[in-house]
Amino acid sequence: MSKSRRQFLTQTSLGLLAATAYRSFGQQPSDLPPGAPPAFGTGPAVGPEVSPATFAEAEKLVRVEMSAPQRAMAASSWRKTMAALYERRTGPRKVALESTLAPATRWNPLLPGLKPVPEHDRFVRSNGDPGPLPAHDEDIAFASVTQLSRWIEQRKLTSDRLTRIYLKRIEQYDPKLHCVITLTRDLALAQAKKADEEIAAGRYRGPLHGIPWGGKDLLDTAGIPTTYGAEPFRNRVPANDAVVVKRLHEAGAVLVAKLSLGALALNDIWFDGQTMNPWLLEEASSGSSAGPGAATAAGLVAFAIGSETGGSIVSPSMRCGITGLRPTYGRVARTGAMTLCWSLDKLGPMTRTVEDAMLVLRAISGPDAGDLASVPSKLDFDAGASVKGLRVGYVPRWLNENPATAVDRAAVETLKRVDMVPVEVSIPDWPYDSLNLILFAEGAAAFEELTLSGGMNQLKAQVPDAWPNIFREARFLSAVDFVQADRFRRKVAEEMARIFSQVDLLLVPSLRDEMLTATNFTGHPSLTLRAGFVEVAKARSDWAPDPNNPMPTFSPPRRVPHGVTLIGRLFDEGTLAQAGLALERAFGVVDERPPGF
Repeated sequence: MSKSRRQFLTQTSLGLLAATAYRSFGQQPSDLPPGAPPAFGTGPAVGPEVSPATFAEAEKLVRVEMSAPQRAMAASSWRKTMAALYERRTGPRKVALESTLAPATRWNPLLPGLKPVPEHDRFVRSNGDPGPLPAHDEDIAFASVTQLSRWIEQRKLTSDRLTRIYLKRIEQYDPKLHCVITLTRDLALAQAKKADEEIAAGRYRGPLHGIPWGGKDLLDTAGIPTTYGAEPFRNRVPANDAVVVKRLHEAGAVLVAKLSLGALALNDIWFDGQTMNPWLLEEASSGSSAGPGAATAAGLVAFAIGSETGGSIVSPSMRCGITGLRPTYGRVARTGAMTLCWSLDKLGPMTRTVEDAMLVLRAISGPDAGDLASVPSKLDFDAGASVKGLRVGYVPRWLNENPATAVDRAAVETLKRVDMVPVEVSIPDWPYDSLNLILFAEGAAAFEELTLSGGMNQLKAQVPDAWPNIFREARFLSAVDFVQADRFRRKVAEEMARIFSQVDLLLVPSLRDEMLTATNFTGHPSLTLRAGFVEVAKARSDWAPDPNNPMPTFSPPRRVPHGVTLIGRLFDEGTLAQAGLALERAFGVVDERPPGF
């Protein structure tokens, strides 16, 4: 090709780019004839000057590579073709996005052609006699909701007495655990009094009537601080209750405390400290549902509500030895709860037994107009149903790798003892952590104003793996890669559908990263329950290792609870819980309490 022809093509390409690239910049060159269409790249130049070197450095962030001529073209055209796309944020025509505004697109965990498994609603509680009311307050405090509700219904126990037991225990033990952000004493005593009056008058609302609970402090409570565990919000007082809070109020439950969470729902450090594990006070309780995990395990509440985006119910439930139920994405409306990630956030019960979790799930389930992702769903649960023949998938290789323990391996054998059928399954060796691009981008969008204003600098945790740094870094993630991650998400969902065509449930090590990440993104429900005990010689942490602040070590090792996790089909929490009940009985470790509490 001759030099002149190359010059002609280069100049023509640039000319075509300028002639066809003007759409949406709001102003057309005055010399265009009438009827000429808007084109990209013909608006005024905006933003700071950029050079080929700017793109050469930016390429390192997104791991692409342009040639020198391509960089030159990009540098010369960027301020006309791309920079104006940021006008919504940078001005002059800024548009504020209110915190309640959801994205236009939403994740639907049900792939085309799939239907929710339950075809009808059914809820059958266990018929067990709760036994006589214990003589000691401590024994009452650690009783299950299943028992407490029967004693209250039978008028052997008043809500007022039970509420005062928990309020006293909070005063006694919270200084050790740092799990309570706001004590709601006045509200709790008023609700307990009302519950007792209604029950005495024969107006019993159901199994949560008069039962004290604690809510993760990202659930709005009218007239009561809701802080998100973060310094910039510590004086935030909402005007309305979150939908989940309203539903629990309607069920007659008694709110005794707003419980701690890692700041903005990450890990276990909040503005007033770090929440500790009742079983091992030298280590934190894990997060971000740190307070719900610790308070439930230590008998400071009858149950709690936590939230999960990427492990925040599973991890503290496993470490604190309680039961955590992460519902199917969309089952529980999140209206009035802090948004971290629109397409991932879920609210769920944290309890001391499996049946308790279902009693709570029943009360909080259902859609709400304020949460566009919430959907109507059925809940089919029978505490007495047989689990014989249920096919439970497991990945053999995972049982011999961290984080699995002997407890995980024994759990597979326990399946056989309760007449369930272990089935070997496998999942592709894919980079599931690539999905976290969606989490980081949505989180950075949810807290854009706080990040760009410098408000993130107030958070206590300022390490590389905390939100302030991650949200700043997320500004440089590629929008193209976001779309590709979203497509990968669908591919993972298709793979999960394939697996669940072979089995009814999955049994996995609770913190196996591939499954924890994949099922959070696909929206499948999970149930974490105590399965046994292990010994640890070193305290565990949610945070990346810090050589300057090593974790405590123990000699001899300390005995702590260890949980396993069941994963169910979409909206099939009933089967999940029925299997969990069978395992809970077979494991026989649910009643042991943390020493000193």
